[in-house]
Amino acid sequence: MQRRTFIQQASLATAALAINKNANARDYADFPVVRTASANRKFTSTAVEQLIAEVKSNIGNKELGWLFENCFPNTLDTTVDFEIIEGKPDTYVITGDIDAMWLRDSTAQVWPYVPLCKNDKPLQELIKGVIHRQVKCILKDPYANAFYKDESKISEWKATDITDMKPGIHERKWEIDSLCYPIRLSYGYWQQTGDASPFDAQWVSAMKLIVQTFKEQQRFHGQGPYTFQRNTAWATDGVPLSGYGYPVKPNGLICSMFRPSDDATIFAYLIPSNLFAFRVLTYITRIGNGKLFDAAFTKETFDLSEQIKTALVAHGVITHKTYGNMFAYEVNGYGSYNLMDDANVPSLLSLPYLDAVDKTDKTYQNSRKYVLSPENPFFYKGTAGEGIGGPHAGADMIWPLSIIMRGLTSDNDAEIKSCLDMLQKNHGGTGFMHESFHKNDSTNFTRKWFAWANTIFGEFIWKVYREKPHLLR
Repeated sequence: MQRRTFIQQASLATAALAINKNANARDYADFPVVRTASANRKFTSTAVEQLIAEVKSNIGNKELGWLFENCFPNTLDTTVDFEIIEGKPDTYVITGDIDAMWLRDSTAQVWPYVPLCKNDKPLQELIKGVIHRQVKCILKDPYANAFYKDESKISEWKATDITDMKPGIHERKWEIDSLCYPIRLSYGYWQQTGDASPFDAQWVSAMKLIVQTFKEQQRFHGQGPYTFQRNTAWATDGVPLSGYGYPVKPNGLICSMFRPSDDATIFAYLIPSNLFAFRVLTYITRIGNGKLFDAAFTKETFDLSEQIKTALVAHGVITHKTYGNMFAYEVNGYGSYNLMDDANVPSLLSLPYLDAVDKTDKTYQNSRKYVLSPENPFFYKGTAGEGIGGPHAGADMIWPLSIIMRGLTSDNDAEIKSCLDMLQKNHGGTGFMHESFHKNDSTNFTRKWFAWANTIFGEFIWKVYREKPHLLR
């Protein structure tokens, strides 16, 4: 994501915005209206509005109910641009305060609505439109991570980036997950609706291009066509050695020059993203009940997923002196590895959420203990809260996304309640989630308008409401 060097400062001047330990006893009238006015919303879903009303009426903690009303519909309220283009629905989705569409973020932003779309046809059309728009983006350039709606627009990075930058591309940072997320959305949509209409010839071409790109970045036959360099003072924005990155030993894993945070990898075999790739590759040929691809492509896709799986077992797991067998964050195939976790998803913490591993898997559980401990260099704990950050937002900055993901991947009541409490106390008085906040001061935060964090917070509340409603009383 575009580098943010400023810190948003929230005003806590009014008593209504103050954090109140007695939030459970308050009424919704005690909280200010901060959600976008109905007349100014980009899209309104009947199913989403009904869910908001249901949760608000049944939740005991009124501050969490207020946050749910603000956050869950934020993607629909503020970031979607829906229309019909050439007879097909088309939905352009910005991230919030950056007017560009990330393949990752656009999937993550609408994902919580997918279970609701079967009984809400306009919402179903909107999500179908996201699939169509993502296909256009992939076919334009499978190595790009972010795109403009205007396909003739020249990127602000054009002057600084040394790479094959086409008009209509905002940023060209190669990240494995950029191609995984559209598969996840297509599969999730098809599972929920049974509708195969989005999966036309263009979609089939995009899936074949994804497999081709993954295979290119296994680097069995040279370094591949992608290079990236940037004239910048930010070390995490550039790729060394003529834009190919530090050497790797080909073993079946896929190289990723950047992490989901849009920060450069140290070792190109990014393990959470390879686990995600392995999982979504198993989805491609299932979509449409196996009728969309010929036998040769089906076998090619299966062989690729198995190759990645074998390499993950051989190279993705290390033995930690305290935590035992756990996943490395990055490896290079030569025996070197990087132990850490980053808040952005896919992360090691998020693997069960992405269905990449089972949450009961011993290697995952060991990894989870590690990433939520001081052994992880990007785990921060302060007076405001604790959670995972990363280089992108700077030292001591906790991402609410990591707290949400911790809650989403836990079955422990005390842990989930702790995550709810931290999120309730650290919205910085705004009524919304943010990219990150300082471990000692939630009013010191980055990105006032970050739709992914808002919507997935709503997904977390909805999950707790369905499965453990007593934690919301």
